[in-house]
Amino acid sequence: MKIGILGAGTWGMALARMLCNSGHTVTIWSALPAEIDELIRTRRHKNLPDMEIPEAISFTKDIRDVCPDKNILVFAVPSVFVRSTAKLAAPYVKDRQIIVDVAKGLEAETLMTLSEVITSEIPHAKVVALSGPTHAEEVAMDLPTTIVAAHEDLTIAEQVQAAFSNPVLRVYTNTDIKGVELCGALKNIIALATGVASGLGYGDNTKAALITRGLAEITRLGMAAGCRFETFSGLAGMGDLIVTATSRHSRNNRCGFLIGQGYSPKEAVQQVGMVVEGINAIPAALTLAKKYNVELPIIEAADQVINHGKDPAETVGELMGRDSKPEGV
Repeated sequence: MKIGILGAGTWGMALARMLCNSGHTVTIWSALPAEIDELIRTRRHKNLPDMEIPEAISFTKDIRDVCPDKNILVFAVPSVFVRSTAKLAAPYVKDRQIIVDVAKGLEAETLMTLSEVITSEIPHAKVVALSGPTHAEEVAMDLPTTIVAAHEDLTIAEQVQAAFSNPVLRVYTNTDIKGVELCGALKNIIALATGVASGLGYGDNTKAALITRGLAEITRLGMAAGCRFETFSGLAGMGDLIVTATSRHSRNNRCGFLIGQGYSPKEAVQQVGMVVEGINAIPAALTLAKKYNVELPIIEAADQVINHGKDPAETVGELMGRDSKPEGV
């Protein structure tokens, strides 16, 4: 199978290597010509230094070379660049092709999920969301990993399942694509909050509370938006939240940790050195909460710390002092 990867970040490169090693023909495009030159020269990615890039992988600086003849196109760019990438690719995407989006986020201006963003630019596109607890650093080492391929049409999700499955990546299917994408966007915000708590010196009890109550917030919003409950207790929900909120590989968790230690959000992002999707997702999450009249106290607290300069320790105290209520509320 011929697969094109749009974006040469850590996740796109880890997937490219895995797909190539599974016998697929892989071509990678980046909007940054210097990035392509460096990858060709070194066969290494700066953020995955121990991963060797197979010689069989091709690189291009021209989006016209990566799109037309591929069976699957993988969108592996940061969420804020999904729309612009879709616009660039639109003239070259054919009806028979499947687009797989592996970015996680929401568009703040429109409240669209990323599959909806791509479809708005490429109306004939069949877009599958591929999401779950999948740090690129571990996929690059062939460590056992599970993921979810989501599309309303199960047969389309199953085609992606077949293409991406291999001895170290087990792919499940789900027809609740909106729920899967909401999980992927919102768990990053909870991971930020969990990182802040760690940076403040709080322990495992605090992290467990934030993860559990954070999942309750994500589920509450998802149910109000018409998603399926089971999605939030599965790999895209609970699974991805656990790994993002606890792992040393998580850029959202690390960014939050630095903020908890006293760095400003801008300084923390600079220290991480990569896109921190949780920060990008906050505005859309808060707007959705208002739209559906859903309370999101942890996400609202993260917004106060990150976007309004509120003291993290004071914010945690306010969360702890909220009115008592039953757990299910």
